[in-house]
Amino acid sequence: MLSARSLFQEIVDHDDSFQLFCSIAASGESQGGWENARIAALVPDGMRDLAPKITRHGADEDKHGRIFRALLSRRGLPAVPVPPEADYTMLLERRGIGLAHDKLRREEPLSEEDVVVYLAHSRVTEQRAADQMVMLLRHFGTHPEVGRAVKVISRDEDNHLAYCHEELLRLARRGHGRTIHRVLRESALAEIAVYRDVSLAVMDHMGRLLRWPAPKAAALAAGIRGVYAYERFSGWHRMVRLRPPARTDPLGGRPVPAPGPA
Repeated sequence: MLSARSLFQEIVDHDDSFQLFCSIAASGESQGGWENARIAALVPDGMRDLAPKITRHGADEDKHGRIFRALLSRRGLPAVPVPPEADYTMLLERRGIGLAHDKLRREEPLSEEDVVVYLAHSRVTEQRAADQMVMLLRHFGTHPEVGRAVKVISRDEDNHLAYCHEELLRLARRGHGRTIHRVLRESALAEIAVYRDVSLAVMDHMGRLLRWPAPKAAALAAGIRGVYAYERFSGWHRMVRLRPPARTDPLGGRPVPAPGPA
C-alpha cells in the first residue's frame, strides 16, 4: 500500500534517493536564505523595523540548508546538482512569482510594494513548507537519523508562516489590502502548478533511482495530479487566508539552533 510514510521511508533508506532528496532541500533552503538576506539589506527606510525579522527568516533557512548538508555528510554523501525541472525556487521565479533575483542583486532600495510582494509570496510558499513538515513530523519526528532535524525545521516553518500572517495583516491595515489580496491569489495559483510539476519531476527521478515498477510510478503520478486538481478547484484558498498568529512576534527572540550530531 502506498502512503506518505512508506514512500519517505523508502527514500531515506536508499543512499542515492536520500542524496537527491537532501540536495534538493538544501539547495532550496540556501537559496531562500540568500533571498531574505538581500531583501533585509534593501528594505526601504520606512520599513526598517522589518529588517531584523527578514534577517532571522533568512538565517533560519540558511540553517536548514546546513542541516540537510549535515545529514548527507553523516552518510558520507556529497550533495548532487539539482535537476532544473526539480528546482522549485527557480521555476517560481520564471513564472514571475516573488522578487526577481536580478532586482535583488542591485543595490537599489526596494519599494513598499516590493516588500508586500515578498511577504505575500512567502505566505504561500511557507504554507507549503509548514504542511510538509507537519506530515514529516507526524511520521518521522522520532526517527533516529532525521527526527531531530525534522522537529527543528518544522518549528521554524510554523514561525515563518505565522510571521507572514502577522506582517501582512499589519500592512493590510496600512492600506495595502488590495495588493496583498491580488499577489496572494496570483502566487497561490502559480505555486500549486509549480509544486505539481516539481513533484512529478522528483518522483520521476526517485522512481529511476529506486527502480519502481511502472504501475507504482503511474499511481504516484496520478496522485500528484489528483492533489493539483483538488488544489486548483478549491484547495488553494487555504494558502491565501490571513489570520492572527497564536503567538505574536513569532520571529522575535532567539533562533532555535541546529541539532548537533546524533
